[in-house]
Amino acid sequence: MVLQVNIRQIGDKGRGVAPVAFEYPFAPKTVGELIAETVKLCVSDFNRRVSSGENRVRPLTKEKLTDMASVGKIAFGLSYNDKEQPLEPAVKNALESFEDGLYRVFLNDNELERLEDKLDISENDTLTFIRLTMLSGRMW
Repeated sequence: MVLQVNIRQIGDKGRGVAPVAFEYPFAPKTVGELIAETVKLCVSDFNRRVSSGENRVRPLTKEKLTDMASVGKIAFGLSYNDKEQPLEPAVKNALESFEDGLYRVFLNDNELERLEDKLDISENDTLTFIRLTMLSGRMW
């Protein structure tokens, strides 16, 4: 099953949010299964890049520098962690973070609120994860 996951893009040409196809081995039945399967796909992709050496530093092109400068942050794509990541702690962390309200999940513009909620997913549905940023400080 293929779902379109909205991912933030940078750059002058494609700045904004663009859908990226994620291929799931089966249709998740609950929100918890959906989050767990998404984490499994991301961790396995990261581990594949680490083992193949794709996380190594590469020179930046002028186009990439311009795109990053327009956003206000130039990063060199360094991955300081060159070790493969274990799957189970990542899934546990993602589920706990959802329960703690650190991010929200939307399926076709409808918010998914509890891990136990049943899902009715169709091919090419749109999935959006929004990380909530906690602001700190005090008012004067």
